[in-house]
Amino acid sequence: MPLKITVIGTGYLGATHAAAMAELGFEVLGLDVVPEKIEMLQRGEVPMYEPGLEELLRRHVAGIEGSSGRLRFTTSYEEAGAFGDVHFVCVNTPQKHGEYACDMSYVESAFDALAPHLTRPTLVVGKSTVPVGSAARLARRLAAAAPAGEAAELAWNPEFLREGFAVKDTLHPDRIVAGVVGVGAPPSGSWGRAEELLREVYATPIAEGSPFIVMDYPTSELVKTSANSFLATKISFINAMAEVCEAADGDVVKLAEAIGHDDRIGKKFLRAGIGFGGGCLPKDLRAFMARAGELGADQALTFLREIDSINMRRRGHMVELTRDAVGGGFLGKRVAVLGATFKPDSDDVRDSPALNVAGQIHLQGGQVTVYDPKGMENARRLFPTLAYADTALEAVRGADVVLHLTEWREFRELDPAALGEVVAERRILDGRNALDPALWRKAGWTYRALGRPQA
Repeated sequence: MPLKITVIGTGYLGATHAAAMAELGFEVLGLDVVPEKIEMLQRGEVPMYEPGLEELLRRHVAGIEGSSGRLRFTTSYEEAGAFGDVHFVCVNTPQKHGEYACDMSYVESAFDALAPHLTRPTLVVGKSTVPVGSAARLARRLAAAAPAGEAAELAWNPEFLREGFAVKDTLHPDRIVAGVVGVGAPPSGSWGRAEELLREVYATPIAEGSPFIVMDYPTSELVKTSANSFLATKISFINAMAEVCEAADGDVVKLAEAIGHDDRIGKKFLRAGIGFGGGCLPKDLRAFMARAGELGADQALTFLREIDSINMRRRGHMVELTRDAVGGGFLGKRVAVLGATFKPDSDDVRDSPALNVAGQIHLQGGQVTVYDPKGMENARRLFPTLAYADTALEAVRGADVVLHLTEWREFRELDPAALGEVVAERRILDGRNALDPALWRKAGWTYRALGRPQA
């Protein structure tokens, strides 16, 4: 019989994974402890903006006309335990308040709630980003609490979703990592039942050519945090070069272009700007440092402190540049901010550099108006004291300076001449190095970007 799959946690990761598993042909039951979220998903609606996700969901949710009916939702762990052959745990692992370390309480609660209902051989698969060493501990906890005992196995299968591309990354992953019990090469050529079940789950992407990499628990846990730390390092490196370029009157865009042609370096993630944010990179970076300290390997990751510092420094630098642009003080000055989300094609404003900059300017007396194509509702909840506009044109009306802080395509396609008719002063600061300087300057704007000559 085909495998039945449950997905524990239906946030960004879980909702995407559940819909994708249904798309791959499995019967899927999604579980969440928030009834309102379950009701929304049952209607075929998603609690976040992610391109293509709602369409994918509606194609499979039971009860929606024309759907496959392969996807249902529940709040019952008992129902999930009875239903599933493979249980994916996709709950959040936020940063602890006041600490760098990862908060494992949601993961532990999910395991504790699921385990008593595992009465037959089953596979629990962790997808959440956790500190190295967590899987082995959770495997023991699972076997001790489940009626099935050691027949309730654990595997770790980290997620590598990019917001804005989550559907594609789930259905067509660039790699599939499977962390299972054991050390060294298995004598039989297989790690056993856990590997076999995961190969069955991911049979379609494996057949399409996605690499399937089997490893032990600790290595699988390190893959996600290592990858995010490397990306953060690359972003902060080019931002550090932007600081040097400003001091030396160089052009960081040309510098990035030149070094990006080196195959050993590559062009991706070499756009200087106000830095990274979101719910993954910053907290994963800090949790990795905290865990390394617990393991006695803190000196190996001391460089990540500087990566984090460079990243946060970019936000303050944008505030300073804005203050200089309006004459040295924000009192009585109108500042338009284009962008609220931490990246385009998302409504996620967690640790958003754009909103952080907007908030700092507001606290220093500036009259800030924000516009974002998808993040307005979330931004209002997080920063209710800022002003918000329904369009970019309305946001910049009467502005003494315009800040471009999230690189939405809509902003690259703006007409500088049309905007110039409604601003108080034609000044723009490009915090993402994504606009065409020649186009804006031709329309009479004073254009400045991080790490680039002023003219």
